[in-house]
Amino acid sequence: MEDEQSFSDICGGRLALQRRFYSPSCLEFCLSCPRITLRSLTAVTCSVWLAAYGLFTLCENSMILSAAIFITLLGLLGYLHFVKIDHETLLIIDSLGIQMTSSYASGKESTTFIEMGQVNDVVINEAIYMQKVIYYLCILLKDPMEPHGISQVVPLFQSAKPRLDCLIEVYRSCQDILAHQKATSTSP
Repeated sequence: MEDEQSFSDICGGRLALQRRFYSPSCLEFCLSCPRITLRSLTAVTCSVWLAAYGLFTLCENSMILSAAIFITLLGLLGYLHFVKIDHETLLIIDSLGIQMTSSYASGKESTTFIEMGQVNDVVINEAIYMQKVIYYLCILLKDPMEPHGISQVVPLFQSAKPRLDCLIEVYRSCQDILAHQKATSTSP
């Protein structure tokens, strides 16, 4: 079963949250960010090329125009391959673990897997960002040396930066699966 809701990020941009139910113990969330628009791409490219043309008219050196074209193309490719994330996915399987996948605009994917035995809890935390308080979802990992300690905090949905209402939806479902996992692991 699949469910889709519309939310916004901390800057007011639109986000789409898809929830896929595979079983009571397996759930996937996919948070999609807006794609890069042709308007913004054209605006940036034209600004760089107009600035280069202005320098060309002052210096009368054609290398400036060639460098502007080369830098614009390299910058765009670098932005699409290393910075712009189209969607982030969180897959939770109670007996196995948590998988986080980030899909970049160029098609590149980055995946991280955390075994369920390492997961202590999933919480909503708060931070100060650009003179305001924002909330983010994070996974608390157990400390192998100290049974009740936390060794690491792994933030989720870092690129999308959804608002609290979206995080609450994901948090409640994560807590349901973690409670199901704890109940099945303690029962004989």
